Amino acid sequence: MKNLIRFLSILIITTFSIQLSSQEVCKVLKPGIDSVYHGKCKKCLAHGKGKADGIDSYFGRFAEGLPDGKGTYTWANGDIYTGNWNKGKRNGEGTYTFKVNEKDTTLSGLWKNDEYLGPKPEKPHVTSNVGVNRYTFKKISDAKDRVLVNILQNGMKNTGISNFLMSGTAGIETTLGQEVGYDYIEFPITIKVSYITFNKLRTQQYPVTFEFKISEPGDWRVEIHN
Repeated sequence: MKNLIRFLSILIITTFSIQLSSQEVCKVLKPGIDSVYHGKCKKCLAHGKGKADGIDSYFGRFAEGLPDGKGTYTWANGDIYTGNWNKGKRNGEGTYTFKVNEKDTTLSGLWKNDEYLGPKPEKPHVTSNVGVNRYTFKKISDAKDRVLVNILQNGMKNTGISNFLMSGTAGIETTLGQEVGYDYIEFPITIKVSYITFNKLRTQQYPVTFEFKISEPGDWRVEIHN
C-alpha cells in the first residue's frame, strides 16, 4: 500500500512538473502580453487558442507566438479591440472601443496593419433587374480596382446578344477575353448593362437591363445568366 501511495505521489509530481515546464517554455512574442501565457503551444510558441497577460491582456487565437485569427485585446488603460488579427496586428474586420474626453467611442470596420481603414463597405446590390435569370458577384483579389462582366447562357458565353450597351460611373473601359467592364476604378461604382438576347431555346428575343452598385474596392467578377 505504501509503495502504491509513493508511486502515485511520484506520478502526480512528475505530471505537474511536465505541465509547468511546458507552460514556462511556451512563449508569446508580442510585447505587452508576453509575461504569462496559458493555452496551446507549437514548437515552444503560443499557437492555437490561449490567453496571454502582461501590461495588457489578450484572449483568442495565436499563430507562431503572435495574435492571429479572432481575439480580444485589452490595453492597460481600458481600451478594447475585438476582431481579426494577423501576425500580431489588427487586420480584417474588428471593433475598437476607447475613451475620448471620458466618453466611450467605437470604431467598427476594416483594419490593416493596426490602422483603421473605415467602415466595412456594403455588399454589392442590384438596383435594376429585367430579364436576368440569375447573377453572381465575386471578389477575386485586392490586386486591382476592376469590375468585369460576363454574360452567359446555358453555362457558356451568350452569343445571341445584340444592341449591347454598358455605362459606368467610374473607371476606364476594358476587356479581358469575353469579359467587359471597367479598370482603374475609384469605388463606389454603378454599372448599367442593357442588350437584347435570345431565350435559351432561341425561339424569341427579349430585352435585358441589369444595373448594380459595388462599393468595396477590389477585383470583381460579375456573371449574368440568361
